[in-house]
Amino acid sequence: MISSLATNTVKQYNTTFKLWWNYCLKNHLNYLEASKAAVILFLTKQYESGASYGTLNSHRSAISLLLGNNIGSDEQVSRLLKGVFKCRPSIPKYNTVWNPQVVLDFMENLFPHTDLTLSQISKKLATLLALCTASRVQTLSLIKTNCIVIHQEQIIITITNLIKTSAVNREQPTLVIPYFTDKPSICPAKCLEDYLEITKNIRNDSSNLFLTYKRPHKPVTSQTISRWIKNMLAESGVDVTRFSAHSTRHAAASTAHAAGVSLDAIRKTAGWTATSQTFAKFYNRPIISQELARSVIETNN
Repeated sequence: MISSLATNTVKQYNTTFKLWWNYCLKNHLNYLEASKAAVILFLTKQYESGASYGTLNSHRSAISLLLGNNIGSDEQVSRLLKGVFKCRPSIPKYNTVWNPQVVLDFMENLFPHTDLTLSQISKKLATLLALCTASRVQTLSLIKTNCIVIHQEQIIITITNLIKTSAVNREQPTLVIPYFTDKPSICPAKCLEDYLEITKNIRNDSSNLFLTYKRPHKPVTSQTISRWIKNMLAESGVDVTRFSAHSTRHAAASTAHAAGVSLDAIRKTAGWTATSQTFAKFYNRPIISQELARSVIETNN
């Protein structure tokens, strides 16, 4: 049953479980059979300690795992959370997002790829793939070389490992990377092809696409890819004190939407379900100063 939860979810819930355990211990409650009133008092105490709406929602989900979903969906508990939202509303992380053109203009100068260091081409490829697929860094870290198929007009990458959005009867993501023969300096497919050629002699039987650029060239983690992308954004002039590597997902999706790409295409490419409201609520942001990969690259004049 624990395996049904993502690793990061388990880490997040562990924070709640420690607080809940201490609360029940202090108030002589059975932590597996506490009443609805006890849960409401616990959440209230956390609110009074400064917890945000999002944190309290996480607490509710974690406690529901212990006590059953009747607690999580209870009308009074839901009413409490609605009150918290009004008193302490959640603010979107980004009200605007940076223009991909700025980053593409900078990366255009990082060419030809044979003149770049392994560090430079690694960061460039990670950033181009993030922009042109709107993928999470977790997805990028799971790309395997044996799952990359190079065609004349595009490169197809299938992701076989379970990711954050993997679920029963839900398709695994497939990344489609087109070639832009008129813009080789910022063509993600060309960069990927060149990266494979540059790294072929240092792979040491590793099937992961991205390798550390320092010996012994091990597969990188999602945290490393995030750092690479953030470094590239900083070098391009993006304010990384405000925007994280994950903001590439916002920038790509917002640019595609502004260019007229349908919501269905954006949802499918970025890994949201057909009915998901995530893009509308959190990702559709106006670009500062004003199909995904094509719209991003082809806006570069």
